Amino acid sequence: MTPFQALEALEALSEPDLAATAAEYHKAPPESGRRYLGLTVAQIDGLVAAWRAELSVEGRVALADGLWTTNVHDARVAAAKLLTQARMRPDDRAWALICDWVPQLDVWQLADLVTTAGQKRVLANPERIADLEPMVESPNHWVRRAALMMLLPWAKMNNLKDADYDIRETGLIWAEHLVPDRNWFIQKAIADWLGALSKHDPARTAEFMDGPGLGLKTFARKEAARRLFAEEPTEGHDEGPVDLPAEGPAENDPA
Repeated sequence: MTPFQALEALEALSEPDLAATAAEYHKAPPESGRRYLGLTVAQIDGLVAAWRAELSVEGRVALADGLWTTNVHDARVAAAKLLTQARMRPDDRAWALICDWVPQLDVWQLADLVTTAGQKRVLANPERIADLEPMVESPNHWVRRAALMMLLPWAKMNNLKDADYDIRETGLIWAEHLVPDRNWFIQKAIADWLGALSKHDPARTAEFMDGPGLGLKTFARKEAARRLFAEEPTEGHDEGPVDLPAEGPAENDPA
């Protein structure tokens, strides 16, 4: 399976009307020249499953690289999904490819998919966190967001080992560093990170909320504290669900 053949398979399912809707929804920068085919997530998943079954790890990485290079949104979705799996050996090339993609992120859905693929590779080798640390200082908000969200699995862990606690604290250090960042996507990422942590370590989440979390935007504080104070709101804390502000996209992007 070559990238050209894979793109042909994607194009065979193209829906022009849905493609126009997707282009309007995702709002890639005009200068990106991004093309849309209008496939559903289920259609892409079906193709990716077939390709994954017939290709070696090296073949999957090569196909993902070629699909991403097409600059077709649906092909980039497929590329990220090809690299999203827990067990992948060898995976150094996959990780390098994900790191190459991160600075190119420019829309919510692709950012989420690439970040999810990256989470798998960081879980497989936590030493890769060293590759993420410089991203926290990137001028590109998608890159800053990706760095923090690739540590999200540690916010969701139970029965942590000492090394896992250290990584969780690294995530909180990065979140604290990013609190003054007023970009909506960054604030939402911090809120999501803390919201996940609140299910597993509410005391540590409350400590953060009473400290650096005080600097979050109101919507982010509400989102982060929604579960933490759902039953017994604490004076001085925002509680309850939050409506996303107008500048933020819906959480569930279509393909």
